Amino acid sequence: MFAKLANSGGHNVQVGMSAQGGVTLTDHVNSSETLEKIAASKWDFVVLQEQSQIPAVDQSRNSQMYPAARFLVNQIKEAGGVPILFLTWAHRDGWRENGFPDFKSMQFKIDRGYLQIAHELLTAVAPVGYAWLLATGQNPGLTLWQEDGSHPTLQGTYLAACVFYAAIFLQSPFGLSYTADLPKETALFLQQIAGITVLNNPADWNLSPKI
Repeated sequence: MFAKLANSGGHNVQVGMSAQGGVTLTDHVNSSETLEKIAASKWDFVVLQEQSQIPAVDQSRNSQMYPAARFLVNQIKEAGGVPILFLTWAHRDGWRENGFPDFKSMQFKIDRGYLQIAHELLTAVAPVGYAWLLATGQNPGLTLWQEDGSHPTLQGTYLAACVFYAAIFLQSPFGLSYTADLPKETALFLQQIAGITVLNNPADWNLSPKI
């Protein structure tokens, strides 16, 4: 979806992925497939996404996420790429058993989890979770989550792709022709939210024209 969005904005991109369901960054550290893929091509950007719950828990992110992120960021830089952290969205209904009664409270902890390591490593961030919070606040009628309250719908995936477009190209996706078959009004709203989230203060996400 990101590639199609980029193409509609005049950017010719090629993408690759190593993203088995449910795996953690620690799993990627121990995955020959992931490490070989990082080294196999001179990627301009390599996106790192932690398993959805780990960034919200202090102990888990300190013992698992952060050491793995440090290692993988170094591997990406050695291969000539720019690492980008995929700041994910929280669960629609929070995570009550761990003290998060709603989406907003869990999102706050996820934000902190990603931004702390991003500041340490001076690594760029694609603030997808921020965009989800802003979007749902302005338009509660959106359906960004699937019924499980965790995985994204087409709307949610499109918003994430729009955030990455803004973060990588430092251009707003607003007005792009590719809508992923969403209603035009919905697509334009999500494009606009992504542009606002990223471009109002790109330095907050360690984004600059140099990347």
